[in-house]
Amino acid sequence: MKIIQTDFPDLLVIEPRVFEDNRGYFFESYNSIKYKELGIDITFIQDNESKSSKGVIRGLHYQLSPFAQTKLIRVVSGRILDVAVDIRQNSPTFGKHFCIELSNENKTQLLVPKGFAHGFSVLSETATVFYKCDNYYNPEAERGIRYNDPQLGISWKLDQENEIVSSKDRVLPNLINAEMNFIYGNTH
Repeated sequence: MKIIQTDFPDLLVIEPRVFEDNRGYFFESYNSIKYKELGIDITFIQDNESKSSKGVIRGLHYQLSPFAQTKLIRVVSGRILDVAVDIRQNSPTFGKHFCIELSNENKTQLLVPKGFAHGFSVLSETATVFYKCDNYYNPEAERGIRYNDPQLGISWKLDQENEIVSSKDRVLPNLINAEMNFIYGNTH
């Protein structure tokens, strides 16, 4: 397994070791001992999975502290553009976003720490996304940022007329008006 530190503190790209032969492939998508050996000591307690059609944008979502979630995201089938926005006050990358393509082919994973808003767009005909969380879903703590906030300037790699966004996500506030309570260095 290879851990790649992004330019965003604590936001990590994880490339698992994949064993392929004429039968197919095998890889460990998660091994707590190996993660701990690499300095990632997180106890995941909830697994989530979603299936979406091409053009769907989900996000940008997060939960306020103390219900914030670290997420380990991977794609089981299809291809997505995964996006994380740093919303930790005093962070050197506050208000900036990170994008990466995750797919069943590259098997790359993204570790999104607490203090980031998260979302993705579906680039293939369908995509099944699986993610582990270190905290339970709490609807009262759920918040979000509008996916098309001009301050963020995220390119979702979709034609605007083909975007499929829930009515709930369409009315989320822009970053400047979003409720957040994360302070860089104090999000655990």
